[in-house]
Amino acid sequence: MTDAPLTLAEELLLLALDPARGRPLNNPRYLRYGLAGAALADLEATGRIAVERGDRVRVANPLPLGDPILDGALATLPAPAKGGRGVRAHRWVRGAGRPVQELCLRRLEERGALRRQTHRALGLFPYERFPAGAVDLTGPARARFKAAVEARLPDRRTRLLAAYSSATGLDAKLLPGSSFRPLRRDLRRLAKEEWTAHAAFRAVQDDQSAGGGA
Repeated sequence: MTDAPLTLAEELLLLALDPARGRPLNNPRYLRYGLAGAALADLEATGRIAVERGDRVRVANPLPLGDPILDGALATLPAPAKGGRGVRAHRWVRGAGRPVQELCLRRLEERGALRRQTHRALGLFPYERFPAGAVDLTGPARARFKAAVEARLPDRRTRLLAAYSSATGLDAKLLPGSSFRPLRRDLRRLAKEEWTAHAAFRAVQDDQSAGGGA
């Protein structure tokens, strides 16, 4: 399955990781919320979930897709129940962000796009970095994003990626400078309109209100 198309979450992670340093360009926690939101979008597109009452997510079809990222995300959602109300999307992305990120990292390692490196801060505390691997998927992902921006985001996939970049603060790194300021304002509106991006945006807002960081 390593030659399968990239999920939205994988593509977002490729856009967010610095290929040399192997760390996110934006706040790591906010990125995780965006990855979880991206998984929701792919699950909705395959008919596995439905959203109702604005932001409540329920499983519409529990049948696995054969994709480790999407099946892993689907498994963390409440099982379909008669009369069930579902889970609020922004609460789900808060809890699911870390496991979804780990699924994406493993998948991109399998594809050869990332290398997992373990380091120790002060010689004691372990942490990981994920620089680019032998297979260049980051370059094409960024080229696709750049072309989509120049074409004014012509399809739903690129609009979603742009919305997640705004919701998680990645847009300031991908679209820096005053020339992109009007576009960043448009993307902020888009992040509020697309429900999966808005879930990530609300989770980020909750963190900021509580003084949360990485």
